Amino acid sequence: MQSSTEELNSEDSGVQDVGPQIRGLVVEILETMSDLLVWMRWKAVEMVIIICVILLVFWVALFLYGSFYYSFMPTANFVAPVNFFHSRTDCPSPHHPMCSFPMANVSLLKNGKHQVMTYGQPYQITLKLEMPESPTNQQLGMFLVTITPYSKAGQIIGVSSRSAMLHYRSSLLQTLGTLVFSPMFLSGMSEQKQSVTVELFSEFKDDSYKPTVGAMLEIHAPNIQIYKANLYIFAHFTGIRYLLYQFPLISALMGVMTNFTFLSLIIVLSFLQFNLNGRQFRRKARMQQEEMDEIDDLFDDPSEPHDRGIIPDMEESIPDVTGEDSDDSRELTKDEPICEDGNEETILRRRHLSQDSLQAPQVLTETTDKNYYRVGVCSSS
Repeated sequence: MQSSTEELNSEDSGVQDVGPQIRGLVVEILETMSDLLVWMRWKAVEMVIIICVILLVFWVALFLYGSFYYSFMPTANFVAPVNFFHSRTDCPSPHHPMCSFPMANVSLLKNGKHQVMTYGQPYQITLKLEMPESPTNQQLGMFLVTITPYSKAGQIIGVSSRSAMLHYRSSLLQTLGTLVFSPMFLSGMSEQKQSVTVELFSEFKDDSYKPTVGAMLEIHAPNIQIYKANLYIFAHFTGIRYLLYQFPLISALMGVMTNFTFLSLIIVLSFLQFNLNGRQFRRKARMQQEEMDEIDDLFDDPSEPHDRGIIPDMEESIPDVTGEDSDDSRELTKDEPICEDGNEETILRRRHLSQDSLQAPQVLTETTDKNYYRVGVCSSS
């Protein structure tokens, strides 16, 4: 019976011994899990901040490239409709030689406000005419087209004249073409017309002092027949502008990535510089705090020796400016520190002020302080 009781007691004591260990283990697990949750939370916050910074830098790089492209790249193509008119309507007959030529005034401003052409950029100006293959146009032969750009003040910037004519087609070719394309002609899907392209300027450069705002067009053929006319302006790009215009996607990708790289490098360098300055500031503050703590410890407990290293020949480093010590001051001196055996250390000789000095604190000067606080060196015996 006693053996069974002892066994039960041993088991109870074993259970009691294991209980605190289990509780300690559970506490450690909970603390570890809480630390892990805190660490995961901070990592998630850091990842969100990094992703936001990357997106912000990407959008800034994209905005910079778009601004550069908009300011650096001029208008590549510009199309303006040309509406011809006759200045004289009182012609005696359709074939009268004194009738005026067809003329047109074309505006070279985008949306009526912004200039199309950029200073220093060469442009090709072309007039495209859609003319019917009528007997009247075939009998015209060669005709002359003249363009006269002008500024806002009405100053003529330049004049260019080019000749043009319909392409020759024999009567047999016209008959065969009519027979072959007759279904399309009958259905209205096609017309018997030709497109005549006249290059008026091959490399036109706008004047910065007299910017071009419009142009006058004139066709030296009073009986010409025209379906439709358009004025085309094409920019001749070279160098970087040629690459930006011919390869827009590759140029955009390289430009955005370049801006992204430079902005990221600036941010990283600024972050490193900020951390370095912060560490230096904290290191200086810590060193100053340690020095202040050492000084406070030195003055708070003068009887305790401080291991400051061996300071040679500092015997009576602060002179006694009041002359010889009086007997009264020697009598008031208390608790003279005693040197340790075998040590050579700096000690602080502290002298108490006299009763007269305590009664008149306003008389105390720097001389009195130096007289009653001295530093000496204990020499090893």
